[in-house]
Amino acid sequence: MGLRINDVVPNFTAETDQGTITFHDWIGDSWAILFSHPKDFTPVCTTEFGAVAQLADEWAKRGTKVIGVSVDGVEDHKKWKGDIETYAKTPASFPIIADEGLAVSKAFDMLPAEAYLPDGRTPAHSATVRSVFIIGPDKQLKLSMTYPMTVGRNFAEILRALDGLQMSSKGVATPANWVPGEDVIIPPSVSNDDAKAKFGEFETIFPYLRKTKAPE
Repeated sequence: MGLRINDVVPNFTAETDQGTITFHDWIGDSWAILFSHPKDFTPVCTTEFGAVAQLADEWAKRGTKVIGVSVDGVEDHKKWKGDIETYAKTPASFPIIADEGLAVSKAFDMLPAEAYLPDGRTPAHSATVRSVFIIGPDKQLKLSMTYPMTVGRNFAEILRALDGLQMSSKGVATPANWVPGEDVIIPPSVSNDDAKAKFGEFETIFPYLRKTKAPE
């Protein structure tokens, strides 16, 4: 059974290029995003980790910690960070988990339980380790997405999704293509009277589709 939305994510202890972490303790009271990568020193992943580094201020504004995971070791991570920082022209201050034993990749259902990495492996052997997991302060999985090796991840969308998740934690939903500042949707489970009391004015498009200004 794969990891599903609202499941509590696996807790684990692992080595990173910044020392040992226990995942739930590392998350603490923050939101967290785990970015997985099939191998260090690969072209698409280098551009992606560069994008993560460039968004450091955006993650901080949203009270969100970011962490990478790759099936290579700590020393490779430290060397790869140099390439990432050269490409991004900014420090890569987030940790990268060394998942050489595949424990994290398997726990998050990115690789089957029986998977192993052969000597002389290529990124193709761990190609499915290309996922994004957004995790709430309650340690529950809020969103996941998986990309193929040839398509770089859209970090504008990851930020937008994080904004939508943080907004929805206030008791609303977000429409298609929503970005901060736009109106939000009142859930159908909220009566008109309760919606009036909670949100004030709202627009009724259909009885089941009502929009209101986003709560602060």
